[in-house]
Amino acid sequence: MTVQATAQEPGDVAVLGGGIAGAAACVALARLGHAPLWIAPAKPAADRIGETLAPAARTILADLGLATLLDSPHHRPANAVYSAWGSDRLTERSGMLHLEGPGLVLDRPAFEAQMRAAALEAGAQPIDSAVNTVERAAGSWALTLADGQRRTARFLIDCTGRAGMLARRLAAHRLAAHRRADRLVCAHAFLRQRDNEVEPTPATLIEAVADGWWYATLLPDRRLALAYFSDPDLLPRGLSRDADSWRRLAATTLYIRQWLDSAGYSPDTPPALASAGTTWLEPAAEGAAGTGWAAAGDAAAAFDPLSSHGITTALWSARAAARAAGSALRGDIEPLAAYADAVARGVADFRRQHLMLHARETRFADRPFWQRRNGGGYAAAQQAASVANHS
Repeated sequence: MTVQATAQEPGDVAVLGGGIAGAAACVALARLGHAPLWIAPAKPAADRIGETLAPAARTILADLGLATLLDSPHHRPANAVYSAWGSDRLTERSGMLHLEGPGLVLDRPAFEAQMRAAALEAGAQPIDSAVNTVERAAGSWALTLADGQRRTARFLIDCTGRAGMLARRLAAHRLAAHRRADRLVCAHAFLRQRDNEVEPTPATLIEAVADGWWYATLLPDRRLALAYFSDPDLLPRGLSRDADSWRRLAATTLYIRQWLDSAGYSPDTPPALASAGTTWLEPAAEGAAGTGWAAAGDAAAAFDPLSSHGITTALWSARAAARAAGSALRGDIEPLAAYADAVARGVADFRRQHLMLHARETRFADRPFWQRRNGGGYAAAQQAASVANHS
């Protein structure tokens, strides 16, 4: 897992924000010969919804010299996905058909710890602080940190997640625009079995319902990650403080309820709430007047979790942004523009696919959640795809 790097002048690049995207950007920069400043407040490992690693991520991790991370016993193969979408019938999709091999259901805290260790081993210089102010001055960036430190960098990579610290400030100064497609919210919890003698099915289950959709997956430690996605105005009032409302919601499902009952799981504590809508920065990178920036991970584009590509997108964008940063520091800003265009195309492709996928669910066509997303159904999606293909 060792990444060889010959460090250049510290401060050439500052990576803002920890997590998977921040760690991947640091590793990619180290492989280019940089020793990035990694500015992110230390946070204890914690459960987070979003643990699916798509098969395509294997190639990216291998390119970063991190393929062995996936050999960890912390993770399990994601071989089976069941869904009830557009029909009451449950269908199965096998993960064994991918050329890269199956995806994985990660132990998310363990994977983030592995990525952080890899970034530090590669030569990233960690600074345990947040950024208070960012200013462009004399062809570089001047950073004031929460602990009073002042740092400079010629290039910034924003990996601060949906918060998009740099991205929002750039948007405020009209250097970029922060876009939002919807206000999807995720209510989620991590459940333990009441009876460990029951062997739970190592699978993922997706189920559409009248006001949103459910997701459940067996984690490597036998807990069940359970999530419900809807719009804020459609959630029961006070859900995050009301375990009874959470249980009643789960009881309205068909297959999720059966899995909970048969495997001995019970949603006994209120769920946490998190933003889950599709957002993106437009553009996702810029280079001008001897300085530049790029956003990566959710700061660049955060997709509706139905895609199950959040972690893979974070890895891809972090690697691409780091490579574009390296080129910009050598005076070539064309890769930055190419990266921004690639992010924009990815957002457009996702939104077309998202529209078509939601149009398949016709059982609840009169419900607000689905009306907000169908946008005219297949016809509109096909028209959007046709326009994109001829533009």
